[in-house]
Amino acid sequence: MKKALPFNCKHLRRQPGYLTVLLCLVSWLSASAQTDTTKKLNQVNVNSSTLPIIPIVGSSQTISSGEFIRYSAFNVADAIRDLSGVSIKDYGGIGGLKTVSVRGLGANHTTILFDGIQMTDAENGQIDLGKLNLNNIQQITLYNGQPPNICQTAKAFASSSVLSIKTIKPALTEVKPYGIVAGVKAGSFGLFQPYLQWQQRLNDNWSFIVNSYVIDANGRYSYRHNDNGVLEAGTRTNTQVNTQQIDGAIYWAKDSANFNLHINYYNSDRGLPGAVIDSIPSSSAQHISNRDLFIQGAYEQNWANGLHLLLNSKFADNKLNYLDPHFINTTVVLDQHFTQREYYQSIVLAYRVRSNWEVSLPTDLSVNNLNTDIPNFPNPTRVTLLTALATNLTLGRLLLQGSVLYTNTYESVERRTAFPNKHLLSPTLMATYKPIEAQNLQLRAYYKSSFRNPTFNDLYYGYSPNKNLKPEYAQQYDAGFSYTKSLGGFFDFVAISSDAYFNHVTDKIVYIPTLYNGSTQNFGKVDITGLDAGMKTAIVPGAGYRFNISANYSYQQALNVTGPVTDENYLNQLPYIPKHTLALNAGLNKGPIGIYYNLTALSSRYYNNNNNQADLMPAYSVSDASVVYKTSLSHFPVMLSAEVNNLFDKNYVVVQSYPMPGRSYRFSIQISI
Repeated sequence: MKKALPFNCKHLRRQPGYLTVLLCLVSWLSASAQTDTTKKLNQVNVNSSTLPIIPIVGSSQTISSGEFIRYSAFNVADAIRDLSGVSIKDYGGIGGLKTVSVRGLGANHTTILFDGIQMTDAENGQIDLGKLNLNNIQQITLYNGQPPNICQTAKAFASSSVLSIKTIKPALTEVKPYGIVAGVKAGSFGLFQPYLQWQQRLNDNWSFIVNSYVIDANGRYSYRHNDNGVLEAGTRTNTQVNTQQIDGAIYWAKDSANFNLHINYYNSDRGLPGAVIDSIPSSSAQHISNRDLFIQGAYEQNWANGLHLLLNSKFADNKLNYLDPHFINTTVVLDQHFTQREYYQSIVLAYRVRSNWEVSLPTDLSVNNLNTDIPNFPNPTRVTLLTALATNLTLGRLLLQGSVLYTNTYESVERRTAFPNKHLLSPTLMATYKPIEAQNLQLRAYYKSSFRNPTFNDLYYGYSPNKNLKPEYAQQYDAGFSYTKSLGGFFDFVAISSDAYFNHVTDKIVYIPTLYNGSTQNFGKVDITGLDAGMKTAIVPGAGYRFNISANYSYQQALNVTGPVTDENYLNQLPYIPKHTLALNAGLNKGPIGIYYNLTALSSRYYNNNNNQADLMPAYSVSDASVVYKTSLSHFPVMLSAEVNNLFDKNYVVVQSYPMPGRSYRFSIQISI
């Protein structure tokens, strides 16, 4: 007997066309493949300490979907802002650009992996984390150096750090062959965000998941701007946001093989509010539109003889339209269109030589091109071939990981001069030692050499592009430890970790603005000395109460050491890098109620390498609070939440002249079927 689904296509007529077609198709597939069952499983309760996972090798930090609400996270940038060593550049508001820099190296040195495949932007090299919604994300992990698993794409070996995003995968049974999560978020800035997730088990091998959401907001918020000691008030305008995204994935698994296929479409129209200069709000009416599509698939096979195969493929088509109706030129309007395409294929072969020794050989081939309607733009194409040789070796309590990445890039242009072809080697060596077998104490150290090529914007955008740019190189050195212990008493567990590091950067790529035009140059040398430290614990006083506490602290001294010593910028702190960052999070749970508090504090920074007092951005701290209540409606789980962001209405900026919102509110309701 076929089992009816709780949806009917006639109820979808008011949905966007693509969503209607997809959901109706999915409904038909699931009705065709699903069989009824009367089997019931007895409930099993499991009680144990929730110990943070100790990284196998290297330094890593993980945040799971259940923790997003604790951090008042609306997108990926919010979720990771409290991790040690992380700096988020935020231009403010719901639609503002948000990028991540790890340990002072800049956004271009961090690889963003989406289910193991890199998200790329060959134009400017920076992924906007504000575009990545949390509704379909299961876990986010930040790896310093590289991930411990050597059966991975070559691109995962190529950067100084990796932000790995894992999406939710269906976990369904014959007893519960489908799962639906529907909800809506609303609040300040005119925010209205309905979302829907549908998981479906088709049979023993096949399942799928569909996620979709809509964001509609006017984005307006009041602010206070400190201009030479005078506090001026204003309202951010031209901040409207209208976004729709749909992400679908189908999964197949049988024995030791699995396959998945993702399709993601992002459609967005946003206003760009511009900078507030001399307390005068920008009158800009600039507008940006994105039409982004990517399709990616992965096949993985393990054999009993120790051979491991991983295939990854991807196609991406990203369209961007930038409109400035007040730009002064012959047409009295600046209307530019950019199209990026990426074709990507990765093949990884790994082999377990012995029980304690594994080797892998990943090879990646990618083709990236950029086309615009800007007159005389070179419309470049870059072909990148990456080959890595990696190994993991366990010798008792010592775990060693080594890799060598060989990078080849080939560039061509329709006009002007192409960036020269590059052939570079990048080695990495990581070690983890467990001094006491019975204790969860690990000592670790690593060295990694990495680089980043100039982006298409670095090389070709503007009136005076610098054809002599060189890649930017980074040498990383790290030593640290981690320790966890289950206590099982008043303190449930304790977990601490700390890393000291030193990064040396040469030929740093920097954009130098001028009065009428700017240029991109290799700036020189930078030394970054830092310390990351973190602590987590849980207190269980009884009577059903549980109190979770976590704290992360980062120290970063990022100095310009280009020389000569007489240069006014020598030994100055780099722009936008605070020396001290502190993040605290506390949560109290009892039964269906959770109360959470989050604090982020940054020391003063400079927005110019001159380090003049006039360029000083003052220290600030921002607090968020939330309340979550879990209940049920007709046996279906329901979650209600209320959040207050910038609880104490602090006046602050993350990027100079882009004031952040004051106190704001967000409410949500979610039901699971």
